[in-house]
Amino acid sequence: MSFSSSDNAEGQFVSSLPHSDNGNQIRPAVVDSWRAPGWSPRVCFGLAAIVALLEVCSISYMMVSTALPAISRSFQTTQTAWMVTAFMLAGAVVSPIVAKLADLHGKRLMLLVSVAIAALGALVSAIAANYAMMVVGRTLFGFFVPCMFLSYLLIRDVFPARTVPLAISIVTSGLGLVAIPAPFLAGWLIDTFGFRSIFWFMLCAMVPSAALVRLLVPESPVRVHARVDTTGAALLGAGIAGVLVAVSFGPSWGWASGSTLAFLLGGIALVCGWFVSSRVLPEPLIDTYVLARRPVLLTTLIAGVVYGVSGLTGVLLPLLIMTPPSLQLGYGWGYDTTTYGVYKLPVVIAIVVGGLLVGWLVTRGLRPRLTVVVGLALSACGFGVLAVDHHSLLTIVIGAGLCGFGQGMGYASVPNLLIEFVEPRHQATTASVMSVNQGVFTAVITVVVFAVLNNSHIAVVAEGASFYDSSGFTTVYLFIAAVAVAGLLLALTLPRPVGAAHSGPIAQGV
Repeated sequence: MSFSSSDNAEGQFVSSLPHSDNGNQIRPAVVDSWRAPGWSPRVCFGLAAIVALLEVCSISYMMVSTALPAISRSFQTTQTAWMVTAFMLAGAVVSPIVAKLADLHGKRLMLLVSVAIAALGALVSAIAANYAMMVVGRTLFGFFVPCMFLSYLLIRDVFPARTVPLAISIVTSGLGLVAIPAPFLAGWLIDTFGFRSIFWFMLCAMVPSAALVRLLVPESPVRVHARVDTTGAALLGAGIAGVLVAVSFGPSWGWASGSTLAFLLGGIALVCGWFVSSRVLPEPLIDTYVLARRPVLLTTLIAGVVYGVSGLTGVLLPLLIMTPPSLQLGYGWGYDTTTYGVYKLPVVIAIVVGGLLVGWLVTRGLRPRLTVVVGLALSACGFGVLAVDHHSLLTIVIGAGLCGFGQGMGYASVPNLLIEFVEPRHQATTASVMSVNQGVFTAVITVVVFAVLNNSHIAVVAEGASFYDSSGFTTVYLFIAAVAVAGLLLALTLPRPVGAAHSGPIAQGV
């Protein structure tokens, strides 16, 4: 997502940020050397450092998705879904905690701490001797997720007021443009140096970028009293992880085995414990009282669906295209990762164009409910096309392109739904819940999809990697399309907009 560069965009952005205890918005203090009007060289270099850091986050998901077939072969595992699930679930759980700590101790400090932990995760994955170690590394890398919103908040606090809207637009627009050459970079690294090279690349890119942020960008002077709900985070994270372990390993352990039932029932019990704690703690991880409000609940569910279905496009596509044709599964062309980048490129371009189109439409008065409905409809159509025919490269590109266009529209519509359908005094809480839901939905849907594939659709095991029959892809693509349709129906039930009178649209791209 990105933000409008109009004169009132800074106010629009601030309206979704934390509020003080009495409900007033918290305005940043002045940093004298930065808050003078205009673009100074230091501001420009500071912005470049932030952009460079976030570019790594932008392309990391795509790189890892592209490397999944190679990782599966290397570690001879059918549980590659956890490369995505561990990252997204960790990011969802730690983001609210990091946000609270940033209010207490400073946004730049927590940005750098998060980058340091994520860099450690990249190192662990790069040297992983077994798959469990690889997943641990991906879990630590989940600390990169809060770096996105911490960067926005840091810009809001310390950049000159006149530069804030354009600075945020540059940051977010750059995140879309870097995705275009990313498939070729990932392909070249994996084909030339192996899948571990993508983690070394992330590490080598993150460290100097973080050093530049430390050198060029001042700390935010804003401090807000906040309580950190570590209990809620532990209960929710462990509970969801337990349920997902049961779903993921149920096909191999047996659905009635003691291990499966222990993880499943234990996870449910922990989630129930989290819910109870959220009702009694003064500042819970997720405010379930606010979540119970219809506009908040619907908006967060729609955001979860948008991100959940979108994440599967890049995960399943390399499995279709890179599978060896000699296996005679009805799909698969045996292309290397560099060639795969050619077929991934139209999807990436579609994502960028879809997001930019939403920005153009919303700034001209079109309601974000309509844009998110269209986006989810296109995604559902794309997944439907892939379900019906994934035996032709042309059909795959068309279907994946529709998914990408819908994905871009969905990404850009979500922040505008927040502004239009949620009361300003609840926008900060809703934004936090949306962040959690986006990660949780992606983690859950990914595990469910691979559980279905691993349960009854493994056609052959070659070189330690599982390859799935064609009907398996038909089943999971239809399932994802159904989830997208469910999100579309939720969007149609949104109540009357409440935010239009308070602020204008904020999205201008992806």
